Amino acid sequence: MTDLIPLLVMIGPTAVGKTALSLELAHALNGEIVSADSRLLYVGMDIGTAKPTAAELASVPHHLIDVTTPDKPWSLAQYKETAMATIADIHQRGKLPMLVGGTGQYVRALLEGWTIPPQPSDADLRAKLEARLAADNGLADLVAELTTLDPESATLVDLQNPRRVIRALEVCLSSGQKFSELRRKEPPPYKTLQLGLMRPRPELHARIEHRVDLMLEAGLLAEIQALLDANYSWSLPAMSGLGYRQFRPYFEGEQDLSEAIEIAKRDTRRFVRRQANWFSPNNPDIVWHHPDEIDVEQLLGFIRTELALKSKNDS
Repeated sequence: MTDLIPLLVMIGPTAVGKTALSLELAHALNGEIVSADSRLLYVGMDIGTAKPTAAELASVPHHLIDVTTPDKPWSLAQYKETAMATIADIHQRGKLPMLVGGTGQYVRALLEGWTIPPQPSDADLRAKLEARLAADNGLADLVAELTTLDPESATLVDLQNPRRVIRALEVCLSSGQKFSELRRKEPPPYKTLQLGLMRPRPELHARIEHRVDLMLEAGLLAEIQALLDANYSWSLPAMSGLGYRQFRPYFEGEQDLSEAIEIAKRDTRRFVRRQANWFSPNNPDIVWHHPDEIDVEQLLGFIRTELALKSKNDS
């Protein structure tokens, strides 16, 4: 156990309050934050992803934010490899690595030691799946097939994200095996403490609605227009993600803004429900808290004890 890297993990749904608490803990624990949010990877996608502000990013070292452009998506394997190297580097420099985010697939790939299968390169199959996606009811048909072929993956994949659905189907159809079964697991090199943040659903929904309103006030529409002006297509995985695709009908003149806003809020609420599939409140490995009911000093003592960390006052 002495050779394991101490790793503090903070998980929870969108808009629950992870950023503020993670910054406070990082300051107190000499920590550096490794993002576990697939949407924060992309340069130029700041407002719609609720990326930490420039001041927040400057206050504590952050990693795996703004590491690629919207037209160059990362695979899960690429994220896992980079995150593991980053965590090891933080530890080697005498800091506490803190994995913070709401992308459950990223968190579980690291904590469960997934050995991620290589994605078969089959241009013809990918073209056929893309053509099916473009047809009427295309996404619904692809989701139905994935649910039939691999029910477990269908409960975990973001079924409103066409790229994720296509990727899971592509692996299933190319290999003849379930995508969920192709993931082997190896013990990860971490001594982990998982903190989960959660709020009652009505409270979380109110925060989601307020967040979307704040995004619009902060210039979300201008950000989307800038991405389109930079020739980033709506078909890109990043542009089809939450916070962006909901406004496509508005930009294409097919929907008024008020309706697009309501759909963005609705889809975010649905997204939060899907996030719950990754983080069960019954998981004994996760210590759950309401963010507004945390005694920070008490929590810091608990973290130091569980991870065997020295406090600033220790010799």
